[in-house]
Amino acid sequence: MKSLVKITIIALVFASFVSCQNDSRPNYQFMPNMYESVGYEAYSESDAFRTGVEAQLPAEGSIARGHMPFDYANDIEGYMLAKTNLKSPLDSTQIDLVEAKVLYDIYCGICHGSKGDGQGNLVKREKILGIPKYDDIGRAITEGSIYHTIYYGKNTMGSYANQLNEEERWQVVAYVLDLKAKLEK
Repeated sequence: MKSLVKITIIALVFASFVSCQNDSRPNYQFMPNMYESVGYEAYSESDAFRTGVEAQLPAEGSIARGHMPFDYANDIEGYMLAKTNLKSPLDSTQIDLVEAKVLYDIYCGICHGSKGDGQGNLVKREKILGIPKYDDIGRAITEGSIYHTIYYGKNTMGSYANQLNEEERWQVVAYVLDLKAKLEK
């Protein structure tokens, strides 16, 4: 009986210690600088911002990482210039038509159709009208005109410059030219 009373007293003492624990307060920190770092003011009086400039401009002539500038303007003159002068930097060994088909199906096939005949799902459902076929004689598309259109967009087609990087755009251009050649047979 005495051992039962001792066990009960020990259990009550243990329960009181456990119940008094406050989880809302953090425990003692051995290295507080690691948990609560000193905040630095971003635009304080440092060497970079003595002139009072709130943010630094990039150096003139610099190019953002992973971005190559496009030398043709987003107008009719730029389009015609790209149509006649712009050529693909990829040779035939670098073109992967299987991967290009995947990209084409994702970004282009919904409107232009899987065969390039202008009969994509959105055209069939009459959501978008007037999508031309790739083999239209009046259009006479070239690799430069296709790339310019992918980069800037044209008419109701928006730009895909943010969705496709440069190499992927050229892959899609090669696939569109392949579809055009198949339609012209």
